[in-house]
Amino acid sequence: MAFTYRFTTNLSLLLLFFFFFFFATSFAALVKEQPLVLKYHNGPLLKGKITVNLIWYGKFSPTQRSIIVDFIESLNSPASPPPPSAASWWRTTSKYKGGASNLVIGSQTLDENYSMGKSLKTMQITALASKPNRVGSINVVLTAKDVAVDGFCMSRCGTHGSTRGKTRVAYAWVGNPETQCPGMCAWPFHQPLYGPQTPPLVAPNGDVGIDGMIINLATVLAGTVTNPYNNGYFQGPATAPLEAVSACTGIFGSGAYPGYAGNVLVDKSTGASYNANGVGGRKFLLPAMWDPETSTCKTLV
Repeated sequence: MAFTYRFTTNLSLLLLFFFFFFFATSFAALVKEQPLVLKYHNGPLLKGKITVNLIWYGKFSPTQRSIIVDFIESLNSPASPPPPSAASWWRTTSKYKGGASNLVIGSQTLDENYSMGKSLKTMQITALASKPNRVGSINVVLTAKDVAVDGFCMSRCGTHGSTRGKTRVAYAWVGNPETQCPGMCAWPFHQPLYGPQTPPLVAPNGDVGIDGMIINLATVLAGTVTNPYNNGYFQGPATAPLEAVSACTGIFGSGAYPGYAGNVLVDKSTGASYNANGVGGRKFLLPAMWDPETSTCKTLV
């Protein structure tokens, strides 16, 4: 009798497992069939030639600055690095209404003496980004690893917006996560803060903080040109929108799933992971971007 009871209990559990497995699989398939759609809200986008002005807040080494400048220049480089290239990744933004967005480096401001201190509020970021005040530009504030920014690590790794007034200038901010929250804002080059503790990938430029910044800078730049004034392309509420890249969070290569970045390329000489070639032999790991032609998160590899 005891044996019969044990067998019945195990069978019930087995049937229950298969029921939940079938339900979960069917539900996942159902969800998968639903296309990801970023709605266009009829606002202006940033198209044509766009000047990117950089405000370096805090101490960055010349090498660190050159990595980020090379990344931006790689997005519209007239040269043709071997595929897959950062330029081909950026060309997905040209599929959004209005054509291509061609980024060029403008002015660079060094604020190595922390003119506003080492703890910044959102209003101070906006103040830093308000100069230069030129139409057709994006002012990007980059904060060093020892600068705390309101909301940094708790809810965001970077952001973008626009100044108010007669002339609206788009701006973006990205912080260096090397010492503050690498498990959140430098993943997959650092073990994740939560979830499966998979081994981190090797950063392609040898700097976990800067390579993490590249991922977040790519995210906010794509969001800036496709949703500069909060009435462009996005899904969900305007106060917390999913945009061109943030709608595809955590995807870097084919086969990606939560905790796994996907199938990416590996440099045989350094062991570094990347999926995009840039100017001067640079390599970068860039996140997937939503493709409006296919309504899918498009990866380079």
